[in-house]
Amino acid sequence: METLEFIIYPDGRVQEKVTGIVGASCAEVTAAIEAQLGQVLVNEPTSEFFANNQVQQSGVVNTQTAFSDW
Repeated sequence: METLEFIIYPDGRVQEKVTGIVGASCAEVTAAIEAQLGQVLVNEPTSEFFANNQVQQSGVVNTQTAFSDW
């Protein structure tokens, strides 16, 4: 099952966690969302991201935008 989880912090940071998407498909799925959220500050692939393609993979991306960008 593919899931995208977003945590929005009071200071405007958004943490995005993706699970259930194999390989580089994760970046394709999240690219449009990240473009709307703002600048990607950190991209931290999990160990599953680098695992064999037979294993489901996940990654975490933090983005931040100022309220004036909304």
